[in-house]
Amino acid sequence: MLEQYQIDQYHQQGFLVIEGVLSDTEVASLSNDFERWVEESRTKKQPWGKTQDGRSRFDIEDDHRADHPSLRRVSSPTEISSAYRKIAFESRMAAIAAQLIGGSGTRFHHSKVNSKLPHTKTVVDWHQDFPFTPHSNDDLVTALLMVSDVTPDNGPLLVVPGSHKGPLWSHWKNNQFTGFVDDTVVQAHCQTPVACYAPSGSVCFMHTRLLHASKPNNTEQPRTLFISVYAAEDALPFCENPLPSQHAGLLVSGNESGIVRCTENQLRLPEKPRGASFFVQQQAAKHAMA
Repeated sequence: MLEQYQIDQYHQQGFLVIEGVLSDTEVASLSNDFERWVEESRTKKQPWGKTQDGRSRFDIEDDHRADHPSLRRVSSPTEISSAYRKIAFESRMAAIAAQLIGGSGTRFHHSKVNSKLPHTKTVVDWHQDFPFTPHSNDDLVTALLMVSDVTPDNGPLLVVPGSHKGPLWSHWKNNQFTGFVDDTVVQAHCQTPVACYAPSGSVCFMHTRLLHASKPNNTEQPRTLFISVYAAEDALPFCENPLPSQHAGLLVSGNESGIVRCTENQLRLPEKPRGASFFVQQQAAKHAMA
């Protein structure tokens, strides 16, 4: 699926953007379901739906209105959409993620849709994914599928190339799991980020340790990502899945080895979000620190 130079680039930089991973038909199947959820959100004033652990499946930003929908998160869409389920498990996206992970096989860990609809204020503060989903080894890939066109201006993913080779930074402050790194880390390491943007159907594959963030969408163009996280088959999760799903742990490539592989990492285990999404977790921490 990938040339060796692309695999090398991923391991060197910690991310890889590939255009044309999905066909127009596949993208349309995802877009249609998401647009249906957006229309449903116009009738809501608070998060709704239920996931396996009882939290809301659909999360809205506090600028959400019927005439200005701001649906920012759909948790575990593979449980409610055959289109999302097929892409997560049986598409070129899943196959490429498995190729980047390598080894004995690849498991599906969790998925969500993160969206920034036109002129909505959702932001993501600088963080790494691994502290949210620690495993016995860090061969985890986050696949960010661009359901809509992602441009330099509509809130694209921002990354720090090579930061996956650096430390696992603390995402705790004052004994609270904030879900973001300290300002000193941002000032020292995140001042010249790279924006990841491409047409719909493209995918950004990102290493779980890579520092990343994103800004609000101040344009007329939506920025919608279907995000699926894949782990090496021999990576044992160290804590509860932040987005539990009936599909968690599903083998999407390779075989069961019966082996747990460990790499040396040290970090404090995360707190599971109590709200509808980690956006709520980051916002609550910022308010507490204000």
